[in-house]
Amino acid sequence: MHSYGQQQNVILVDEQGQPIGEMEKMAAHVSGELHLAFSVLLYRRTSAGVEFLLQQRALGKYHSEGLWTNTCCSHPEHNETILAAAVRRLKQEVHISAEKMPLKELGSFIYRAELDNNLIEHELDHVVCAEIDDVEYELNPEEVMAVRWWPEAELSEELSQHPERFTAWFSQVLSFTQKAISVA
Repeated sequence: MHSYGQQQNVILVDEQGQPIGEMEKMAAHVSGELHLAFSVLLYRRTSAGVEFLLQQRALGKYHSEGLWTNTCCSHPEHNETILAAAVRRLKQEVHISAEKMPLKELGSFIYRAELDNNLIEHELDHVVCAEIDDVEYELNPEEVMAVRWWPEAELSEELSQHPERFTAWFSQVLSFTQKAISVA
């Protein structure tokens, strides 16, 4: 369950991303209401190529537990920008201070996936990325069980061979980020 105690609402949106209300987070994931979300993917360039910083979701998460995904993800709070929410969740999930990080919002996509625990993820997901040299992190064990840098080729192979080891939204987040990197 959510580790920060209070009940959390998500922002319901229409297909164009316009807010149309709020709903308690778990209720929205049971009914499959379209809501606002974001996914952050940090990457670095090494002599061997691009590497992505992925997390493995903690066991005990309300869905997709134990699966690999982008550096962090969540839902913005009422009147919170996507980039401010990204900074907040990087701190909460992996203790990364991102206030001065060159975070960029790349765009968004809508997806709907039926998940474990009879939950439905139906999100307008904003993709946020940043190129970093290196970063210190510390895991919040209620959110994350592991973090590692994945070389791009190894990640692409693992994703094609074993997509079940990754969250439902991750391949689209990776694709957005790879496109942005290739034009940078």
